[in-house]
Parts: sequence; C-alpha cells; structure tokens
Amino acid sequence: MSEKDPIFERLRNTISQIKGHVHILEQCVSVEAQMRYFKFSELLRKQNKPPRPLTDEQCLELYEMLYEPERTEHEKKYSLLMLATSKNVKAFRLLQEFVENDPDIALREWASLALMDCQISLESELSGEQQIYISTGLGGKDEKLRFSILFLIANKQTVFEDYQKHVIERESADIFEQNNCELETMQIGDRFVLLKLLIPFRADIPQILGKVIVECNQYGNFLSTTYTVTNVQELTEKDAYEILNQDEDNNGNH
Repeated sequence: MSEKDPIFERLRNTISQIKGHVHILEQCVSVEAQMRYFKFSELLRKQNKPPRPLTDEQCLELYEMLYEPERTEHEKKYSLLMLATSKNVKAFRLLQEFVENDPDIALREWASLALMDCQISLESELSGEQQIYISTGLGGKDEKLRFSILFLIANKQTVFEDYQKHVIERESADIFEQNNCELETMQIGDRFVLLKLLIPFRADIPQILGKVIVECNQYGNFLSTTYTVTNVQELTEKDAYEILNQDEDNNGNH
C-alpha cells in the first residue's frame, strides 16, 4: 500500500463525515463474530419480545443463566443478547461484571460485543446524541484503532545491518510520539519489521507510515517504499516471508 492507495482515501472521506460520540471496541473480535452478533441483535430489537425495558429481576435472571453449567453455549449467547438489548442500566453493570470475570473463550467475544452494544443503546437513549460504533478485527483503545503493519527491506539489500535496525527503532518512535500513536510491539527481523500500533482513528495513516520510511531512508534507502497494513488480523513472520518471496519471484520474472 502507499499514501495514494484508494482504500485510504475512502477511509479518510468516511471518517471526516463522522459526527457524534464515537465508541471503539477495545477487544480483538473477529469480523465474522461481529457480523453474526449484530445480525441477531438487530433481530431481537425488531421483535422486542419480551417488551423492553426489562426489569431488574429479569436482567438478574438472565445474568445468572450465564453461570448455570447445564445451559448450552447458544442459550448463554442468547442471554447476553437479551441483556444487551434490555434498555436497563442494571444490565450494563451485570455485563461489565461478566466481562471482567474473563469468561471462557466461547463467550468472551460475544460478551465484549454485548457490553458495547448495551452501552451504545443506553447512551443514545439518555443523551439523545448520535452514537457511532467503530470496530475492527484487532480492536482499539480509547479513540485509537489497532493496526498490524509490515515494513520490508528494500530489494537491493539482503539483510538489515545493526545500525539500520537502530535507525528504525529511533525514527519510528519519534514519529509515532509526534502523532499520538502508541507502539505496542515491534519485531525487527533480518528482512522485515512487524509492528502492532494504536493510531488515532482520525489520523492520516499513510502520511504517518510514509514518514517513517522517508526518515529511515535518509540513512541509506534500506526500507521498501511499499508496506502492508491491516486492522482485520495480526500479520505474522509467515506473512512477511510469503510477501518477500512473492516480490522476489516477481522481480525475477522481469
């Protein structure tokens, strides 16, 4: 990808039109799970059975079902959905408690989505302000989205030299700090750099990443000017080597 990639342009245009209170899902939840959750959440709201808002007693009964061993995973997910769509503040507190208790993996994603869903519903009703929900597969924090980023070595070079690795660490740290980004992880291999980075959702992503490459390349043009960035799933060493091998094959065919 590059600064002129149309995907980034569409993203910037969409974000510039956002008006209202923004909620960003912090947990890493697969896009498929999110789609399934909100499909059934919308269905429950349309059916409105039983009528909302639910009473405190109804919410407590649904919450207690989550800890009953005889209940199936499907039944527990249904309970979480009912709490999320309950329009009751008590349900929000109960969902908070359930998420904080770190449920097993089968319910963890669903519970995180239910908590966010419930919060948005309540805040929308109480404040009258439009609530905007932003979620990605990698989640986020506060008003920042988490991205997985892959920088590659320039074609003319076989491996990074030690001083080049230090340059990458120093220059990227300065640029990220200037742009209010939070670096969570950095892995510098012999021929690639993998980053996990929190970026403000209104930030100009290609401008930030492009500046890292420009600043590093003042010391020898050792970084490729193209990179990979995604907020759907975390990139791995395997991904890095696959892309490097593809580049080598393509260059060899010319």
